[in-house]
This record gives sequence, structure tokens and C-alpha cells, in this order.
Amino acid sequence: MESFPNELVQAQREWSRTYAELSVPRPRNPTALRRRLLRLSLWIEQHPFFLTGPGRSPAARFELRRLVRETERRADVS
Repeated sequence: MESFPNELVQAQREWSRTYAELSVPRPRNPTALRRRLLRLSLWIEQHPFFLTGPGRSPAARFELRRLVRETERRADVS
């Protein structure tokens, strides 16, 4: 698969971190976290990468999430 644009990977990374913050019991400022999650979701969904070529496939979105999860796991191990 074609590599993802850096800004798209960064946005997915921020989405994952925001989701994790929101998933803990009694998160700090849950309304702000939900709004951030929504903004990031829309930004990712509407990114031009997903409108052309290999990005059109639903598998591309899955691959982006997998890539970010794998990168985060490696960072946690280090």
C-alpha cells in the first residue's frame, strides 16, 4: 500500500490518544475530549488521501489505524 501522508498519520495518532484519554473512568474535561475526537474524525475522513487511488479502499483506513497502533506499541516497548 502507498505510504500515508505524515499529517494523516499524526492526526490518527492524536485521535487514538484522545480516545484513550476519553476511555478512562471520569476523564478530565470529557466534553472537550469528545469535541476533539469529532474534529479529528472529520478531518481524517475528509483528507484528500482517501479521495484518490489506493486511499479509496476501506482497507486504507484500517491500515492507517493498524500502522498507528503498531507504531505506538513499539514506542511503548522502547
